[in-house]
Amino acid sequence: MAALEGDLLLLGVGGKMGPSLARLARRASAQAGVSRQIIGVSRFQSPGLAHELERAGVETISCDLLEPESIRALPEAPNVIFMAGRKFGSIGQEWLTWAMNTLLPAMVAERFPNSRIVAFSTGNVYPLTRLNEGGPSETHPTGPVGEYAQSCLGRERMFEYYSEKYGTPVALLRLNYAIDLRYGVLRDVAEKVRAGVPIDLGMGMVNVIWQRDANSVALRALAHCQSPPLVVNVTGPEMISIRWLAGRFAEILGREPVFSGAEAETALLSNAARCHAMFGRPETTLDQMIAWVAHWVAIGGGSLGKPTHYEQRDGKF
Repeated sequence: MAALEGDLLLLGVGGKMGPSLARLARRASAQAGVSRQIIGVSRFQSPGLAHELERAGVETISCDLLEPESIRALPEAPNVIFMAGRKFGSIGQEWLTWAMNTLLPAMVAERFPNSRIVAFSTGNVYPLTRLNEGGPSETHPTGPVGEYAQSCLGRERMFEYYSEKYGTPVALLRLNYAIDLRYGVLRDVAEKVRAGVPIDLGMGMVNVIWQRDANSVALRALAHCQSPPLVVNVTGPEMISIRWLAGRFAEILGREPVFSGAEAETALLSNAARCHAMFGRPETTLDQMIAWVAHWVAIGGGSLGKPTHYEQRDGKF
């Protein structure tokens, strides 16, 4: 953040990762001795969030990004992180999912042709791959399953198009899966173990990364934006067995895990070797994440109420 020039605009700051990313950027800029605006843009549907960010030194703009007038009114910024998107509730409102995930990126890329843009994508753009293959790298052919994943590939294609058209430097981060105490695959599994709810083993393996580590990559990726866009898988180094993970939580929580189904030969996975070579391995280890989440669930810590539905194999969210 000391080397980065200019203000930072965070689009879709009101989601699961946005508030912590905004605060991280604010603290890092302060520690680097750099004076810059950190501006968060969202509809701010969560009560009090805008006020919390303002108190943390983050400027906020409330608007509906799908309104062309709202995007035109946004301030210029040499650095943009695009976080807006839609996943859950897609069934029955596919039109809105496509608008958020494909139309909106085109509108943003058209509005900020001279900015560096880091855009969050998803590992869902990859097909399910065999467990023994270690997960797709960035050169693996895409093969999105379901309309949500297809619309996310559309997001990437829009940023690629405008990067080619204007020479806009872009980095596309294929995230798979970020977690913290309040949401994520680990939280989902731990809650089911504690409640004695059957755990579906169909999606037998997953990747995860602690939210702060993913946010750190997003900020540092601003220095690596390029045209054509840089593509980076962002996740942890482990392929985590759901059966094994449930067993770990069972040991800590004093419960017996209940399973349903059996592990398929394929799963939604990513190989993040490029990310780790560029930015280092995530600082937060899997053992630390498991310990934190187990303790949080055991004491009844708060939840965002947004299960990941990692077990879905048909791409329907």
